[in-house]
Amino acid sequence: MGTMEGRVALVTGASRGIGEAIAARFAAEGAAVAVTARTVEEGDHPLPGSISGTVAAIRDAGGVAIAVAADLGRSEDRGRLVEEVTNELGPIDVLVNNAAITWFEPVVDFDEGHWRMMFEVQVRAPFELAQLVLPGMRERGSGWILNISSGAGRHPEGPPYGPAGGGTVYGMCKAALERFTTGLASEVHSDGIAVNVVSPSGLVVTPGVRHHRLHERVPESRHEPVSYMSEAAHALCTGDPATVTGMVTYAQPCLEELGVPLPE
Repeated sequence: MGTMEGRVALVTGASRGIGEAIAARFAAEGAAVAVTARTVEEGDHPLPGSISGTVAAIRDAGGVAIAVAADLGRSEDRGRLVEEVTNELGPIDVLVNNAAITWFEPVVDFDEGHWRMMFEVQVRAPFELAQLVLPGMRERGSGWILNISSGAGRHPEGPPYGPAGGGTVYGMCKAALERFTTGLASEVHSDGIAVNVVSPSGLVVTPGVRHHRLHERVPESRHEPVSYMSEAAHALCTGDPATVTGMVTYAQPCLEELGVPLPE
C-alpha cells in the first residue's frame, strides 16, 4: 500500500517540469492523479512536454492518471476541471496549484494584459480551485492543498540592488500566493485540512527556465534536482494536517525539517 493509496490528487501545470514530477511521485504512491494544462499533445506548445505524455508515463509505470485540458486563466475552465476530475476519479483529496504563466518585463513597460493573465493563473486560479474543493474536503474531514511558489516572492536584497530582470510582477504573484496559503491554513485548520506552500531551494532547470534563460544567471552550484520538489510535495501532502500546515518553506529545508532523506 502506497502512502497515497485511495486518494485523488489534482496537479495543475503538469505537462512538464515540477508539476509533471509531482504527479508522477503521487501516482507512484498509489494516488489516482488528474493532470491539467493547456498543452495536451507533444507539439501543441513550443516547449517539450504535454499532459498526454505525463499520463502515458504514469500508466506505463503502473499508475492511475487522467489528463484534463484546461486554461486556468478562464473561470469556466476551473469549474469544469474540478467537475470532470470528480466525475472520473472521485472527490479531490489533494490539490497542487503549480500552474504558472510568466512574462519578465520592467514595471514601467509591463503590458496590462500580461499582468491580468499572470494574476488570473497564479493567484485567482489557486484561490478559486481551493474554493471548489474545500466543501468536499470539509465534509470528509481531511484534505491537502499545496501551492508552488518561488524565491521570487521574497523581497530583493539591497540597496545596492543587482539587476532586476523584470521579475517584479512575478514576485507580486508569488507573495500573494504565500499570504493566501497561510491565511487559508488558519481558516481550515479545525476541518482537518492542510494548506502549505513550497518553493525550490535552488533553481530547478525546467523547460520554462531554459526558455527564459534564467539558468544562465544562476551558478550550477545553486541548481537543484526536480526530485527535491516532488519529494517535498509528497511529504507535505501526506503529513498530519493538525501539525504540518501553514508552512511557507523551501524544498531542501522542508525535507530536513520533516525528517525525509534527500532523494538521490
